[in-house]
Amino acid sequence: MDTDDPALPVLAAGAVLWRRSPFDDGLEIALVHRPRYDDWSHPKGKLKPDEDATSAALREVKEETGMDCVLGSPLPPARYMANGRPKHVRYWAARATTGAFTPSREVDRVIWLPPTAARHRLTQDRDRELLDALLAGPAS
Repeated sequence: MDTDDPALPVLAAGAVLWRRSPFDDGLEIALVHRPRYDDWSHPKGKLKPDEDATSAALREVKEETGMDCVLGSPLPPARYMANGRPKHVRYWAARATTGAFTPSREVDRVIWLPPTAARHRLTQDRDRELLDALLAGPAS
């Protein structure tokens, strides 16, 4: 498959990364800040050649947040145009396990917020819909 063919969708994967708060056992959601777009989003990225979506989701969470995670329930996919091409992103709920964030050119900040605050901080409506889907169903 020609991944540069503008008629073919860009395939990507990501996760809504969550953990239990160390303070009150409530739910916290990780959001990433991408300086290139000056936006707040969930970790996600393009699939590498011959990479499956679950492996890509785990890799992207690790690369963008520094966190290892366990994928849980699938969440609704997102389909939108990006740079003139259709983009299809598969998502999962993902429970954070271990790790530590290191800033990079792609992601310069990670914040953990309660769901209501995360919903307000997210830049795109499609990311809010993913958070709503996580909250509506089982997270793991």
